[in-house]
Amino acid sequence: MRFLLVPLLFSLAAFSQQVVSTHSTESFRGVSAVSRQVAWASGTHGTYLRTTDGGRIWTPEKVPGADNLDFRGVVAFSADEAFLLSAGPGDQSRIYHTADAGRHWQLQYTSKNPKSFFDSMAFWDRTHGVVLGDPVPDESGQMKFELLTTDDGDTWARVPQAQLPSALEGEGAFAASNSCIALLRSDLASNRDIWFATGGKAARVFHSADRGGTWEVFDTPINHGLDSTGIFSIAFRDSLHGVIAGGDYKHPDVDGPNLAFTSDGGRTWKLAGFVPQYYYSAVAFDRKYDDPRAHSPKFKDKNENQLGARLFIVGPQFIYDFRPPRNPERISSRKKSGAQFNAVSPFPDGGALVAGPKGTIAILP
Repeated sequence: MRFLLVPLLFSLAAFSQQVVSTHSTESFRGVSAVSRQVAWASGTHGTYLRTTDGGRIWTPEKVPGADNLDFRGVVAFSADEAFLLSAGPGDQSRIYHTADAGRHWQLQYTSKNPKSFFDSMAFWDRTHGVVLGDPVPDESGQMKFELLTTDDGDTWARVPQAQLPSALEGEGAFAASNSCIALLRSDLASNRDIWFATGGKAARVFHSADRGGTWEVFDTPINHGLDSTGIFSIAFRDSLHGVIAGGDYKHPDVDGPNLAFTSDGGRTWKLAGFVPQYYYSAVAFDRKYDDPRAHSPKFKDKNENQLGARLFIVGPQFIYDFRPPRNPERISSRKKSGAQFNAVSPFPDGGALVAGPKGTIAILP
């Protein structure tokens, strides 16, 4: 099915009170909204942020002994409990956990493989999670993505590489926004799906319906071919409906096929029917918004999103607040603020939290 590409029409809005001071100049690529009041963010030089009052006050802290680590991912479950993922070569790829609001941190896992580079972390629930890393050679020399899982929220084990498909030459994943892997938060007994997205010389989606036991791999139409191109973010609303976003981070203003949707669990992907499509580092579904008109066949035939769900699409200089069938609202920071954006996490009751360079935190209602 071909989509008619039409110019993207959007309304403009500028952040004012939604951008909050964090008293930090670090770059944040991980963010996790537990509730409207409680959230965490993770960043460079071993730094993390935490708020318990709805974002009015953010407290920057450092994990002891982690000054040289870049925390690209955070997943939080309360004001007290959070996991941090650091990305870097070899033993710079680590997993930390706190159960007492950061007063103490447990180093749960340190990679012993010098070829390792962790990219993203996600959880079904507080004791069952997955970490994705770039391809490393198996015993036969085949390059395969590195996957770790936990069953107790404390110990991590590698998924046997024999269970994983081989990566293509030049294929990897991006640690840009802690969102190149997607799970559906739910009871693990009822949902064991894992999706992850790749970039570089290929832009593919890997899917396992049995928590990593078996895999399918699907091609996508997203821009790829260079080390700086591919899928940077993947999100699923349910087991069938998902979205992927990416592009070329070295040329973020160049239009390309950078946003696509699936309605069959990731087997096929259809490009969004608007231009331009710039580089997007993160995408997420609103966890509350659902347009009831989307459930009518007439609505689905006319809207390439086919989801009826609110989307947050994050680029370096802007955020699209997309509520089909309305045109996206493009939200930018005021020029004087210089705020930029990397990552997004939806609030459970609607809206989202966005994190970026130089301590940027923005709240979308």
